[in-house]
Amino acid sequence: MQPDLELVHIRKGESFAAWKHGYPFRTVRWHFHPEYEIHMVVATSGKYYIGDHVGDFEPGQLIMTGPNLPQNWISDIRPGEIVPCRTKVIQFPQSVVDDASSVFPEMETLQPLLERCRRGLLFDDETAQAVGPLISKLIKARGVRRLGLFFQILDLLANAPKSLTLASLSFVMDLERTKQSGMNRALSHLRENLLESLSEPELAALTGQSQSAFSRSFRRHTGTTLVRYRNQMRIDLACHMLLSDPEARVSDICFDVGFSNLSNFNRQFLKLKKMSPSEFRATFAANQMIRMAS
Repeated sequence: MQPDLELVHIRKGESFAAWKHGYPFRTVRWHFHPEYEIHMVVATSGKYYIGDHVGDFEPGQLIMTGPNLPQNWISDIRPGEIVPCRTKVIQFPQSVVDDASSVFPEMETLQPLLERCRRGLLFDDETAQAVGPLISKLIKARGVRRLGLFFQILDLLANAPKSLTLASLSFVMDLERTKQSGMNRALSHLRENLLESLSEPELAALTGQSQSAFSRSFRRHTGTTLVRYRNQMRIDLACHMLLSDPEARVSDICFDVGFSNLSNFNRQFLKLKKMSPSEFRATFAANQMIRMAS
């Protein structure tokens, strides 16, 4: 089965994404993205898939994946059960590595880690226990402190005494064809221009299809229309911003994610999340308080 392209958003003024999500969640599917990812499981157990590797996971598992490596974690939970926070994630593009390397020669010491993680790396428990609290701090950090924690985590991973390489070399080579598929090119363009009003004819041109053929293909691939898919991505981005920055105003987030007016943003949010943006933020804050008290 061909993996889907995940749209990773890095906020303006930041070099990488650091966030957490629950389960079920939109990214829990067979997917890939151009960014490196550091992925820590904090709740539930189940099966995980990295390239052509299949294994069991449980809380405390720490994995790093390289660009465009398909992946998925599927938790064993009861039907209808919702887990508020299952995973903590750091995602960063190749440009961060390249830009930092051009200024700091010390970055060269990370190259073996970055090469090995292109097939996925599973780290030992001791490394995971050291990195876990740093990821939690990083998610809340702002400014230069984020950079300090980020490089501290990479240093720990680069010097980890034991790590297991997961996917095979042949699988990584086969993935190159997946990246070149017409629909994934269109989704990649949509990802890079999520705040713009891209039209179907523009995206259809990237796939070499007519507009009508693209529209049918897009619906088969995503299960919805372009307008609804883009709204879903923007609302998902808004959810991430609502939770990661408790001080951000809803009106500011509305425009930051590409909506042109607040009433439409609130309407789309209510339609997709069954609650208002303010209720969404309050609900997750209440869940967090319950978990801390338990």
